[in-house]
Amino acid sequence: MKPDVVREAVALGLRDFGENRVQEAEGKVEAVGREAATWHLIGHLQRNKVARALGLFDCVHSVDSIELAEALSRRIVAPRRLPVLLEVNVSGEASKHGVAPEGLEGLLAAAAPLPGLEVRGLMTVGPRVETPDAARPAFARLRELRDRAARACGVPLPDLSMGMSGDYEIAVEEGSTMVRVGTAIFADRT
Repeated sequence: MKPDVVREAVALGLRDFGENRVQEAEGKVEAVGREAATWHLIGHLQRNKVARALGLFDCVHSVDSIELAEALSRRIVAPRRLPVLLEVNVSGEASKHGVAPEGLEGLLAAAAPLPGLEVRGLMTVGPRVETPDAARPAFARLRELRDRAARACGVPLPDLSMGMSGDYEIAVEEGSTMVRVGTAIFADRT
């Protein structure tokens, strides 16, 4: 979506915007204004783009390694605390980013105490499925992983970012607190 579309959406009252790529967000944030909205990075973040991302985003949904968490922590200037979500590859698909479910507790235990980070929850990208209800097991699994990791590590994890335009209703039924519905609002990226 183009910056003028985002500007119009802000004028209509939308306040939270997700972007998949740092470079795509730059023009939109510049056109709309950093303070006009809350900006969420929902796509994969490379460590070499951490500094740029910190200047653009209010929340990063895609922390998938301790190396990325440490890179963010090193660059955050106090007193800022960056809300982050740990991305989990629940479906195990090689084409998706995210920590494997069995690595979640280790990542949470290592990332939660890092200065400047506030680990708020988990994120996943559901599998491609024929019907929205077929995504339910993946969403239920993320919720279960969140509950287990929160208990094991003693870290409250109130947020679950899961569900997109085609399956958000199922994700909400399974506990999602953040859905990514850009296609439903703005149409397909192409």
